[in-house]
Amino acid sequence: MKPTYLNEQSISEFISRALAEDIGDGDHSSLASIPADAQNKARLLVKDEGILAGVEMADYIFNAVDPALKLEILLQDGTEVKHGEIAFTVSGKAQSILTAERLVLNCMQRMSGIATYTRSLAKLLEGTNAKLLDTRKTTPNFRIMEKWAVVIGGGQNHRYGLFDMIMLKDNHVDYAGGIRAAITATQRYLEEKGKDLRIEVETRSLDEVREALEVGGIHRIMLDNMAPKLMREAVELIGGRYETEASGGITEATIREVAESGVDYISVGALTHSNRSLDLSLKAY
Repeated sequence: MKPTYLNEQSISEFISRALAEDIGDGDHSSLASIPADAQNKARLLVKDEGILAGVEMADYIFNAVDPALKLEILLQDGTEVKHGEIAFTVSGKAQSILTAERLVLNCMQRMSGIATYTRSLAKLLEGTNAKLLDTRKTTPNFRIMEKWAVVIGGGQNHRYGLFDMIMLKDNHVDYAGGIRAAITATQRYLEEKGKDLRIEVETRSLDEVREALEVGGIHRIMLDNMAPKLMREAVELIGGRYETEASGGITEATIREVAESGVDYISVGALTHSNRSLDLSLKAY
């Protein structure tokens, strides 16, 4: 299932911008060397191991380039794949296949890498109540694909952008003059603007957690860069009154211990900013 921010319009706009960037005034390599009426086939070859992501996106791209192209999907998004497998075949006008090729591969390789890393971290949380979240540490103009890949890999999306949730991070708190000042100013703002947005506040110590609890009127408390022992104390202090989220420098080596502290969510920026793309190739046959 696609996240709610993904719809026909957002996908179409993304593809239009990406194709305009790549094609310009024409795919002259294909136009020059391939007869206009030539028909051919290609298949998406997996040359790596991991979680496949972007098959549905590939279908959108091929259709945008040439609605007459026919895609036969053999492996679905979220499938665990290995070297030598074929994800899909595409047939139709040869020029169209070549024009779509790079955008399809760019999306799928990047999305599959993100889905693979997400799946590996999600597995480390099995048996705990913690849920894995992404962040806004994404590639400009590619966020919808990256966040979609996180969902395919078994994670959940945090806020999509600056507009759909209030997150008072350390700089907001410091600029505002402290936890209390930041929260109360935000509450006034939302009331004045008639907006119904959830408020999350970042805390860096038990004292800041206590202050957030005293002010109240929030949705989630972030525990930033806290050691697991301190995080466990913070979770006990919060006592289920608000959702809790761990964040900051969390790795494969530490994520299990963080989850066992009792937090509801763990956000990991590395899901989208530090992973290896899967090796995929589109080859004629």
